[in-house]
Amino acid sequence: MNKLISAVAVAAALAVPAISFAQSSEQGLTRAEVRAQLVQLERAGYNPAADHVNYPEELQAAQARVSQEQLAAGNTSGYGAPAAGSSQSGAAVQPASVPVQQSVYFGH
Repeated sequence: MNKLISAVAVAAALAVPAISFAQSSEQGLTRAEVRAQLVQLERAGYNPAADHVNYPEELQAAQARVSQEQLAAGNTSGYGAPAAGSSQSGAAVQPASVPVQQSVYFGH
């Protein structure tokens, strides 16, 4: 009985790290992508070394300028703000008219 309990404990100890790694499949940005985004923000007028009195407003304004530049250039690669767009839906689909003789419930 003790061997069974110790075997289960060892198996659980080996299985837990494998399960935890399987759940972290979502990857973040690479270091190069973060640097490229920072360069884009600096070109748009954001200075990360400046006084941080108006921090969120200055960063948001620079992000808006970058996203406007990307939209004007036709770049919709998925980075930056979502592209402004619209979608259209079709007309409602009407069910086909089935004669009573061909109905599933005919004769019951």
